[in-house]
Amino acid sequence: MNEVDLLGFLRLHRWAVQGSVSPRGAPQSALVGFAVTDSLEIVFDTLDTTRKVANLRVNPRIAFVIGGWLDGDERTVQYEGLADFPSGDELQRIKSAYFTVFPDGPARQAWPGITYIRAMPQWIRFSNFNTSPPEVYELRFPKNEPTTGHNH
Repeated sequence: MNEVDLLGFLRLHRWAVQGSVSPRGAPQSALVGFAVTDSLEIVFDTLDTTRKVANLRVNPRIAFVIGGWLDGDERTVQYEGLADFPSGDELQRIKSAYFTVFPDGPARQAWPGITYIRAMPQWIRFSNFNTSPPEVYELRFPKNEPTTGHNH
């Protein structure tokens, strides 16, 4: 397993369980449709009235579980990162990646409050329990560690 293999695995999937934490410390999870960029950023859209948006505007820490949906395929990715709400050229870049996976995405741009979120990886673990012994591959991304304050 390497970063190219990991990217290939992530791109086999369109759905992820996404987690964030409320301002009061309560967990919140949702199923989201996502795309992944070549640099392992996860991109998804949602409405600005959702709990995930409110949570991520206060605390940008985000987590995903990807894979493990099919009986007999015990491969998953755990992904932790920092979320932001890009604008300008960065927004266009991530929307392009997202629309490649979800061709119906451009039509949703007309929805009031549609918002695009990008997650930048801090830690990723790929686990393959289809093999014995299991294969586990971890990546850390120190360049994406938070500095002072929150990224918005």
